[in-house]
Amino acid sequence: MFPHSPPFSQVVRVLVKAPVAARQSNRPSNISLWYRMASTNTSSVWNLQDPSLIKNQAYIDGKWMNATEGGTILVTNPATDEELGTVPEMGLAETKSAIAAAGKAFVSWGKTTAKYRHDILMKFYSLMQEHNDDLARIITLENGKTLTEAKGENAYSASFMEWYAEEAVRTYGEHIPSPMPNIRNVVIKQPVGVVSILTPWNFPSAMITRKLGAALAAGCTAVIKPPPETPFSALALAELSRRAGIPDGVINIVTTQKNVIEVGREMCESKIVKKVSFTGSTPVAKGLYSMAASTLKKVSIEAGGNAPFIVFDDADIDKAVEGAIACKFRGSGQTCVCANRIYVQSSVYADFASRLAEKVAAFKVGNGLDEKTTHGPLIHEKAISKVTRHVEDAVSRGAQVLVGGKRVDGAGTFFSPTVLSEVPAGALFNTEETFGPVAALTKFETEEEVIALANDSDVGLAGYFFSRDVGRVWRVAEALEVGMVGTNTGLISHTSIPFGGVKESGIGREGGHGIEEYLNQKLIAFGGI
Repeated sequence: MFPHSPPFSQVVRVLVKAPVAARQSNRPSNISLWYRMASTNTSSVWNLQDPSLIKNQAYIDGKWMNATEGGTILVTNPATDEELGTVPEMGLAETKSAIAAAGKAFVSWGKTTAKYRHDILMKFYSLMQEHNDDLARIITLENGKTLTEAKGENAYSASFMEWYAEEAVRTYGEHIPSPMPNIRNVVIKQPVGVVSILTPWNFPSAMITRKLGAALAAGCTAVIKPPPETPFSALALAELSRRAGIPDGVINIVTTQKNVIEVGREMCESKIVKKVSFTGSTPVAKGLYSMAASTLKKVSIEAGGNAPFIVFDDADIDKAVEGAIACKFRGSGQTCVCANRIYVQSSVYADFASRLAEKVAAFKVGNGLDEKTTHGPLIHEKAISKVTRHVEDAVSRGAQVLVGGKRVDGAGTFFSPTVLSEVPAGALFNTEETFGPVAALTKFETEEEVIALANDSDVGLAGYFFSRDVGRVWRVAEALEVGMVGTNTGLISHTSIPFGGVKESGIGREGGHGIEEYLNQKLIAFGGI
């Protein structure tokens, strides 16, 4: 769920660059913590060039609104535990209002020309570029990722607006020859209608635009429920959409936390809504899918992953280590395409483990605003608890801690970047998605064995492997039961490719030709010719 090569290549360079002192050390357990405590004054915490991007209200029908009952959600910085501000705790009534506004706006927005929508989306794209520093800072403060990664995310996020602006004018229909001489068959494409968009906290901006860009380009209107952990990025996008000239009601944002069940149900079951797009965990995806089925809505789901990362004995080990760092530790391991199960062939196992441990030992964990930081915090205490449980489970089964292995003391929710060796196949790392900065290494002997291990999962989002054998590259790429495969690379995501999984990792694709997910085909048969 991340970057586009230009910005992300910068992220990777930061992740793998070790300070001189750390590179000279022979002890891969020396991980330093860097803190830059933010001020308790919220205005100085944000410290934006354009403070008006920070909105403490939800956005419905072109108006900034508080919750009807006056409730609020407190948002904190996971790196410092400092308060960033509040947003409204909205419920069923506000959700219905947002859906009604989107339905009303669709009447006119759905009839606009593709060129008109192209031009507005390009304005949106330009505004996101113009405010790159501010939007990145918002991401870092509410999510915790480093400012370098946050700038990469904003560039990636904006690129969806550019891509789908160009896709808007390529939604071609077709003429289908008829077997009858007096009939002409024409197929046109029309927008689905109102779309419900539910997004996660790990990419506060990009997970919205990857869906919203396609919806707007197709001529749909949207109701967005951002996560309560990271709502300010969504609200900043709403402000920029207004400046770009997107009409009232086309984009609506409902913020909620304690009322999430009733809000989510309405977004899925309302007859006004014609499509639901969700990114998040598989259990939640199943619940939303069931609700959407009540009216047989179209759905796009990108759910959980448990990505295998395989290093064969003919791999370039240095490249494999780089790839593992890129796809395991970005976002401190909090992405759905992160390598979760790392399988290394026995003959190169020790070499790979030592090189990886040396690199990870040089990471600097801390506040993402500190330029020395390479990795930020986990999002909350629940994340810390899960990672801790996985590490303790592996160690109890005989795994060895090469680097890290525990929470970092002090403010914030930091966990030391960790490398574990001798992780048995039955450990939780190999059965559950960890969502944290832990590389768990498991040894294997043969190609057949590791393919069986890799495919032994109910989910299938992404998979990675490193090999210089051309035949093996084709065999393994075709054999892995996932929606996306990285061969000799840890980076697979950008705007122009179809992003999505198989098995219980989801339905449909985003990016690439993802605009088709927001369009209906209509046959028009012309008779009497």
